[in-house]
Amino acid sequence: MTVPPNASPAAPFGFDPQGRPYSDKSKIVAGILQLFLGTLGIGRFYVGSVGVGVAQLLTCGGLGVWALIDGIMFLVSSDRTDKEGRVLRG
Repeated sequence: MTVPPNASPAAPFGFDPQGRPYSDKSKIVAGILQLFLGTLGIGRFYVGSVGVGVAQLLTCGGLGVWALIDGIMFLVSSDRTDKEGRVLRG
């Protein structure tokens, strides 16, 4: 794995154009996991949102609707964050 030139110890994957640090998690992986395994909350567990992941697990992803919308939002949104508030890489 290569480290971006604008990386620092506080943000090993660099910063986005607004100066926010990038996460080690990918929004594409989170979106795909959420689309295919969202009824189990897997995409949310992946990014560290354990509470929301448990809620999706208990409601079967809002009967699939919540999981579908959440998966699409992971893929198209540019400001989704992980549990530490870092922007997901895309």
